Amino acid sequence: MTQSSAMDTDTFWQLIEKGRADDASLDAALAELLAAHGKDEILAFDVRMDQLDTAIDRWDVWAAAYLIGGGCSDDSFMDFKAGLIALGRTWYERVVRCPDALAEHPDIHHALATGVEEAVFYEEMGYVTATAWARVTGDRDSFYPALEHYRAQHRADGEELHDMGDDFDFDDAHEMRRRLPRLAALYLGEAQQ
Repeated sequence: MTQSSAMDTDTFWQLIEKGRADDASLDAALAELLAAHGKDEILAFDVRMDQLDTAIDRWDVWAAAYLIGGGCSDDSFMDFKAGLIALGRTWYERVVRCPDALAEHPDIHHALATGVEEAVFYEEMGYVTATAWARVTGDRDSFYPALEHYRAQHRADGEELHDMGDDFDFDDAHEMRRRLPRLAALYLGEAQQ
């Protein structure tokens, strides 16, 4: 077995930035870019995206999504994590360090000012690789079996169980203010004294 996927983190983020610079939506631009790179790169991109997704699969990030989305189901959290990746490397890395940093993101402020819910959530981003695969092969259904085979061939040794951190009650306003003070101030208002 190979030690890791073929796509390194820098290459992944370069593709994201190239897609973000396109006039098309990011998911459409990325699907086009990945299709031009071929099947192995599509699979490698998906594996790297999954690794980055896993790194933000945490209760504190989910709590941020819960505030921003006015609630957040399992499926919605997948869309939120895809949206965080779509924001690009700088914002992604800020959120890894501190999900409360999203209180500074312009999309959050725009959504609050315009009454738009679910800023950052980006469902289509989660299907970029399957879309690119269908463009290359003409067969979307073959993507997931190919991905499963690719993952088995490129699994890193020593993969460990994922830890989401400390679970807490997202409906506890006091706890949300304690853990995510800036986002809570935006979405819950100031605490009553």
